[in-house]
Amino acid sequence: MNNLMGNSPRHPGMWTDSSTSCTDLQVQPSINTVRSNTQGEQELKALAPQLATLSFQGRWIVLINPPHISYKQLLANAGVRTDRVLLVHAKDEIETLWATEKALTSGTSSAVVSWTSNLDDRDSRRLQLVAKSARALGLVIQEQQASEHANQAVNPASITGKMNNFAAIH
Repeated sequence: MNNLMGNSPRHPGMWTDSSTSCTDLQVQPSINTVRSNTQGEQELKALAPQLATLSFQGRWIVLINPPHISYKQLLANAGVRTDRVLLVHAKDEIETLWATEKALTSGTSSAVVSWTSNLDDRDSRRLQLVAKSARALGLVIQEQQASEHANQAVNPASITGKMNNFAAIH
């Protein structure tokens, strides 16, 4: 048995895949929330190249409660593998947040994009707790009220965490 293992570490938890290169995309799991007055179309366009890369990792790109925008065509045009996109239609906000939490922590998703109405303090705290065990990149798109900031354009750079970034701190 010792001859078969050679110089490999003896514990299976220390074995590594030598075929993995340094150029593979390493996603730091985090959950970002942004407000959008375009139903998340601008944010999805900004995130689409990263989603395309993530779709080739063999895990799911999960879209939870997407609005009736042309997200399918948008993702396909960006090169996202549509056979790796999983659509979830939740019946209410509670189920939307639950599905978001489960998709982020399951380990079967590489990215989760969720559309919801405004988050209250309790829901924001829940996302902070989920971020500690998130195993995927998360984006929560909130509907921006028409009366508030009607003239303000959505900044796609806010996806990188300039609004609310619930990244885990250990």
